[in-house]
Amino acid sequence: MKAIWNNTVVAESDDTVVVENNHYFPAEALKREYFEDSIAGTSCPWKGRASYYSLRIEGELNKDAAWYYPTPSEAAQHIKGRVAFWKGVQIVP
Repeated sequence: MKAIWNNTVVAESDDTVVVENNHYFPAEALKREYFEDSIAGTSCPWKGRASYYSLRIEGELNKDAAWYYPTPSEAAQHIKGRVAFWKGVQIVP
């Protein structure tokens, strides 16, 4: 699977985990040069507290386009160390 934004592959892996129709990529699959830490955070009742990354490619910013759970709940341990995408990031085989 590939995560693509702004015509650029930002993550690629054959080992994604699908939860609620979102592909969670292993952290090591990220092309880190495109990621910036974000101060955003949200909470999921069953997964726990999410943190975010923004994407920056060729001067364009996609704020909070990726999320992950640094310390997921017991029920969500299978996505620990993984990152999912939204906000126009395409997931393709």
